[in-house]
Amino acid sequence: MSDITPEVIAGHGLDDEEYANILRILNREPNLTELGVFSVMWSEHCSYKSSKKWLRTLPTEAPWVICGPGENAGIIDIGDGEAVVFKMESHNHPSFIEPYQGAATGVGGILRDVFTMGARPVANLNALRFGSPDHAKTRHLVAGVVAGIGGYGNCIGVPTVGGECTFDAGYNGNILVNAMTVGVAAKDRIFYSAASGVGNPIVYLGSKTGRDGIHGATMASAEFSEDAEEKRPTVQVGDPFTEKLLLEACLELMATDAIIAIQDMGAAGLTCSSFEMASKGGLGLEIDLDKVPAREEGMTAYELMLSESQERMLMVLKPGREAVARAIFEKWELDFAVIGHTTDTKRMVLSMSGQVVGDLPIDPLAQSSPELDRSWTPAPARPVVTADEVPAPNDPAAALGRLVGCPDLAAKRWVWEQYDHMVMADTVGRPGGDAAVVRVHGSSKALAVTSDCTPRYCAADPLEGGRQAVAEAWRNLTAVGARPLAVTDCLNFGNPERPEIMGQFVGCIQGMGEACAALDFPVVSGNVSLHNETNGQAIPPTPTIGGVGLLDDVAGAVTIAFKAVGEALVLIGETRGHLGSSLYLREIEGRTDGAPPPVDLEAERRNGDAVRRLIEAGRISACHDVSDGGVLVAVAEMAMAGGIGADIQVPADAPPPHAWLFGEDQARYVLAVNDAEAVLADAAEAGVPAARIGVTGGKILTVGGADAISISELKAIHEGWLPDYMSAP
Repeated sequence: MSDITPEVIAGHGLDDEEYANILRILNREPNLTELGVFSVMWSEHCSYKSSKKWLRTLPTEAPWVICGPGENAGIIDIGDGEAVVFKMESHNHPSFIEPYQGAATGVGGILRDVFTMGARPVANLNALRFGSPDHAKTRHLVAGVVAGIGGYGNCIGVPTVGGECTFDAGYNGNILVNAMTVGVAAKDRIFYSAASGVGNPIVYLGSKTGRDGIHGATMASAEFSEDAEEKRPTVQVGDPFTEKLLLEACLELMATDAIIAIQDMGAAGLTCSSFEMASKGGLGLEIDLDKVPAREEGMTAYELMLSESQERMLMVLKPGREAVARAIFEKWELDFAVIGHTTDTKRMVLSMSGQVVGDLPIDPLAQSSPELDRSWTPAPARPVVTADEVPAPNDPAAALGRLVGCPDLAAKRWVWEQYDHMVMADTVGRPGGDAAVVRVHGSSKALAVTSDCTPRYCAADPLEGGRQAVAEAWRNLTAVGARPLAVTDCLNFGNPERPEIMGQFVGCIQGMGEACAALDFPVVSGNVSLHNETNGQAIPPTPTIGGVGLLDDVAGAVTIAFKAVGEALVLIGETRGHLGSSLYLREIEGRTDGAPPPVDLEAERRNGDAVRRLIEAGRISACHDVSDGGVLVAVAEMAMAGGIGADIQVPADAPPPHAWLFGEDQARYVLAVNDAEAVLADAAEAGVPAARIGVTGGKILTVGGADAISISELKAIHEGWLPDYMSAP
């Protein structure tokens, strides 16, 4: 009787059509190991079968793009013979099941994606989405995830410099942990994953293989139910100290001429890494699984191929260079084993105990995985909420206090103080601003990095939400003075088999593509995480955008903090007082309805370019983009950061005051300047809407000389919520 029963097939996440395709490819029934290989290679997590049709529509090219999607990470040219390598990935399901190890290994995996290409990691970011603060599991998940990120990043010695941390009941059953790493490499010393040459040695490097993480990729491609806790064995266990050794050993070997190709063992472990290397090179591989270093007795071929144990690499070496490589890895006390060689057969042949335990064609698994054209329905349009439909607050200062103290806007110092954000001594712009700024070591240049998404906009209108996620990342980089260069993304959605969820995905992709094209902000890497559901309840659509920009001179970077008394405040951009899907509507009125603010991409480009020119000319002492909470929240954040108050004047021709103060119109910035008239003249010449709206000074924040709230009181509210929440019994 065959071991491959319908129940076994279904347990591997394969449907009837996919299994029939396997039978056609092999012209026979697979054994269990082969079925496992097909299962992970054709999983949503590894094959992108529901999303690749749409991912191809994203703009991925620009003169400064060296390598776009398809490799371990994207690569952009920053001049002077240097390149930036970066990517973002999800570790959502593992982090919900086992928050510490799930988050820690998410950091470890994205670090390997970057240094496997020859780059030294210089910055980590993490975008975190948790459930409602009053949900029974939220506090436990926050504590575990933050500890896991800090525990791994701090130990390996890479600063965690930015990210997001928000709360929404839509994530109660499925949190999001999106990890991003940015590295710097010599432009002429970049390493790729395509194997080449016949008869070249295949080398396994790093930690031994255990039984942790088996079927992690398949688990990440299915929604949760009540048995989520039982999936703990699918969560990998990380060791940052070993990863640090692996990082240094790889970079040392990369300084030689020994490496032909290199690939980290991430999702699907040895399976995915070996198939991808062979497929990209048009080769076959023969692997002797008896030679794979194992930390547990009696591991089967199935377990060795599917384990997602951490801190492991696969390399193709030049013949005769094995001794050089072995000496380096043994010096760093890491496993080194020649486990096979390349062939010209385009087949993967696996042997164990002298027997062939797997014989599979490479390309049908790596290149010809299913591509699904799933049906989708567009999200229904929401009506615009006008300012007249939303009551004005009796006390704008009290409304401001509620906003800056709400879970989404409250200071996340409790989070980032657990991360070493200064290690390597190149962090210039610390967490808490629009974008982190990290000096390119040994130079005057700096990288600006950020992570952004507004899920409530994406839920209200996926097209506008996708545009806005890209536009806000672009604004955040611009606001520190950086020239935005490229994007990585982490696309988190529910079950794509449901047309309404697929419609959210399609809409967000279309919006992202439009924004990336209009802003010359190409997508060079990324990750898709689908099936983020529990018992049929999907998360809000969350296409997280990681942006990277360049400052030619780090001395020109600006921050959000007010620097001096008596400076004029200038608002760049048009304000119509859009309150639909706003934080004011949600937090003050308890409503979540309405269309999100429209995104005018021409205005984004024009206004942002003008702001960047002003920063480059040294005319701006502080800058902050206007987003959640509107103008008043933006000014309050600038005041709290600088310890200096301000008086805001609502313009006479403005929308109703509460809409002007709290509306979330896009393409806007608040600037603190010495010479307002000159800045206004420059803006007028560039065709950019600009208005003087106030002046810095004192220790209180007022609107029209009234409705005062002290900066110290505001700061106590802003910084108090998260520590109080996490210390509650």
